[in-house]
Amino acid sequence: MRTHKKLLITLLASASSLLVAPSLYAAPVVLELDYEIPVQQNQVAFVPFAGDSVLSPIILNDLSRTELNVTSKNLPQQPRSSSELAGTLPVWQSLGIPYLVVGSTRTNRGKIETNYEVIDVKSGRVLQGKQSLSADNNQESLRYAAHVIADKVYELVTGTPGDFSGRIAYIEETGRGKDKISRLKVMDADGENARTITEVTGSIFSPAWSPDASRIAYTVQRDKSYPLIYVQNVSGGAATVVTPYKGSNLSPSFSPDGSKILFSSSFEGSADIYEMSAGGGNLKKLTNWPSSEVQPNYAPDGKSFVFVSDRAGFNKPQIYRYEFGSGRTTKVSNSGYATSPQFSSDGTQIAFLSGRSAAIMNSNGAVTANLGNTGIDEAPSFSPNGKRVVYASTQGGKGVLTIKSLNGGESFGKSGQGIIRSPVWSASPQ
Repeated sequence: MRTHKKLLITLLASASSLLVAPSLYAAPVVLELDYEIPVQQNQVAFVPFAGDSVLSPIILNDLSRTELNVTSKNLPQQPRSSSELAGTLPVWQSLGIPYLVVGSTRTNRGKIETNYEVIDVKSGRVLQGKQSLSADNNQESLRYAAHVIADKVYELVTGTPGDFSGRIAYIEETGRGKDKISRLKVMDADGENARTITEVTGSIFSPAWSPDASRIAYTVQRDKSYPLIYVQNVSGGAATVVTPYKGSNLSPSFSPDGSKILFSSSFEGSADIYEMSAGGGNLKKLTNWPSSEVQPNYAPDGKSFVFVSDRAGFNKPQIYRYEFGSGRTTKVSNSGYATSPQFSSDGTQIAFLSGRSAAIMNSNGAVTANLGNTGIDEAPSFSPNGKRVVYASTQGGKGVLTIKSLNGGESFGKSGQGIIRSPVWSASPQ
């Protein structure tokens, strides 16, 4: 059985490089290519990069967790560039694998330079020319470079940006009561390279990334104190309190341009939604119902936000949308119990908690996926391209982060110490 596939590919007139400004390129030419691709075949052959032992395993691991069906085994040749395919292209074509990734690394003035190509095997054409990336010669930089390359390979093949270079923030809790220790941690999107951003005696809630992935806003509640929202640079330094209000200050959400933060607070009575500048101040109250309004989340276009209200009745929380232009509020969810809304990056989907199940609905409120009861009553968070989600659960008494593909790729889990809560996926760092 074969499937007919039409693919739009943009070719640049000159080789692209991550080191050169895009404005220097000639106008792109869009070609429409027709493929007949065998069903259940590997879609990408990946040749480990020549001169490299660090990047290639990470790239292969990233791509193997997508729907692309990547292989690096039983390949007829180990080319480092498209020029080395001369005369042997028919051998590769006979494999029936539509795409081939080749490349090489070298050290130049203390940095690791990587050149790689994604080749359309049927025509022998290099998609968007040779790609280049330079990274510092240390583990952190090389891991990030590998994720960036995996992102680009995925985009060249599918037309959709990859989600490997974004990071995941989450909370890890150990101990109980006055002895509870909460850590805000950040890890790579492959579940590796976890590090602690901050640690407190007490509870941390609802971390939220800034759009450029440089800052995280989160709530801290220590013993006998109000929950306060802090903003902290991921690269280090002290956290700044941005809500010095005597109430429950919860659920921060950065605006798409990073200049403002939505949050809920009860400092004037029942919980309402407020907007402030990202550094604190310039406070503006947005809701004023007699019920409790919590858990705001900006829409990606910044024109509206979703939030949760119990105005429908006790223990009947629903998700609503507030439009900044008109101030109009409309109900979005259709289930009996809906909380913790999180938009996908394109605004077409909302991850939420439906009863005790992690679920996904479209922007009209229709449930499109139910991920089941995770045992921790939290909603999932979308990856940057919306193709995967991350959510926390408990398995065998241990906290587990699960990264689940929504389109046929591999899902996997990462366990931690104690209870894990509130994972949230950043965009790719700028």
